[in-house]
Amino acid sequence: MRLGQTSIIYVISKFAISVIGFLATVYFTRTLGVEIYGFYAITLALVSWLGVVKSVGFGDAIVKRMSEDEEPDAYLAAGTTIKGILTTVVAVGVLIFQEQVNSYVGQPVAEFVVLLLIVSIFSGLISSALKGTHRVHVYAPLSTLKEAGRSVAMVALVFAGWGLSGMLFGHAIGTAVMATIGLWIVRPSIVRPQWRHVVRLFDFAKFSWLGSMRKKTFSEADILILGLFVPAGLTGIYAVAYSLSKFLEIFGSAIQKTLFPEMSKRSAQDDLDMIATLTNDALTFAGLFLIPGIVGSAILGDRLMLVYGPGFDIGHWILVILLVGLTVYTYTKQLLNTLNAIDRPDLAFRANGAFIVTNIVLNVVLVYSIGWFGAAIATASSTAIGFVLSLYYVRKFIDTHLPYSEIGRQSIAAISMGVVVYVARQLGETNLGWVDDFNVVFVLLLVSLGAAVYFTILLVISRRFRTTVTNNLPFDVPFVPT
Repeated sequence: MRLGQTSIIYVISKFAISVIGFLATVYFTRTLGVEIYGFYAITLALVSWLGVVKSVGFGDAIVKRMSEDEEPDAYLAAGTTIKGILTTVVAVGVLIFQEQVNSYVGQPVAEFVVLLLIVSIFSGLISSALKGTHRVHVYAPLSTLKEAGRSVAMVALVFAGWGLSGMLFGHAIGTAVMATIGLWIVRPSIVRPQWRHVVRLFDFAKFSWLGSMRKKTFSEADILILGLFVPAGLTGIYAVAYSLSKFLEIFGSAIQKTLFPEMSKRSAQDDLDMIATLTNDALTFAGLFLIPGIVGSAILGDRLMLVYGPGFDIGHWILVILLVGLTVYTYTKQLLNTLNAIDRPDLAFRANGAFIVTNIVLNVVLVYSIGWFGAAIATASSTAIGFVLSLYYVRKFIDTHLPYSEIGRQSIAAISMGVVVYVARQLGETNLGWVDDFNVVFVLLLVSLGAAVYFTILLVISRRFRTTVTNNLPFDVPFVPT
């Protein structure tokens, strides 16, 4: 299977996940209110950060060592043992300090935190095994089913009147069921790992653990800090804006996850030329959806947020700022992906460390001084430091460059799209009396129009995009010259 087609499978799967998650979130915010959703977001952020402590980079280490095709089951067994011990320590700590945990979140959730920690280690191990054995095309659809299972369980329990407890318990149930299916697909052999397997995992994890913290810092540090300084309602709106922005990161994430096993394998063969080619391809298309997303959110962000319920439109510019940060962050991830693939996690460690420290310090200072907008500004600002350092380190080993011309073409197509959508919105709001009563329909029409305009223009002005589309579709596209 070509890497482009694998990415397409991943994108379709993640798109389905996003749609399912979007619909479920709309149900929760409209049924339970923004404050309860805020408690839910803070709880998951806490679980996620505690998950870094219980994993300390061994998830990425398992993917790396298994992808090298040497004793994959032994490395999986070693990783399972290590993560199991660490999870036990963290879970006991949560139970000991459950009063403080409940006080921070604002709800009695300590037992759910422990349950979610246990479920997350199981799910994380299966995900690592699938990615490490080059089954990204299996991992992606399974992730879709996991999101669907979680959403169904959560909605059912909330409908039954369980409220926040239903959301948290449903999240755990859906995750556990899909991880069990993944275990059946992987079917690892039961082997007894040797000490050298643990050592090799540690050699990678001692640097890559900061990569896990980088992911959590970008996605959850602001939520955790907001939980200290602002009401749960505003935290809930911020979390909704973040989840909406992540919808547009799908393609960049697909590129990263698809290319890592391949680049890791090429690194073992000392094929740096191919790694350079793959890195340049990743940078070319990382912002394919995010660049138009920034323009679209600036024009439609208020109406997009209103889909979640009255009052959510105050998160309009939070959404725009987060998308700017997410765009830079996505380019950074491609570069860090390359550093890890060529077995230089020490350099990724330095870039991640600079980003994490800057992000946390700016979050605390800006949230305390100017409120919830400070979290978005801090997150967007700190991504620039990680990007510059990552690019500097990658250029030490491979010939890579920023694809200014392709990014420029994507920007031209996005701005052109923005003009069309802005005009269409003004005409609709002026001449169509139903748009306020049927906001969802109006937003869907404008988003569809924008997507059609953007990709049509990009196909016309970008030869590389035309060639990539043609090469990775299973059929020929008429009237599209390459």
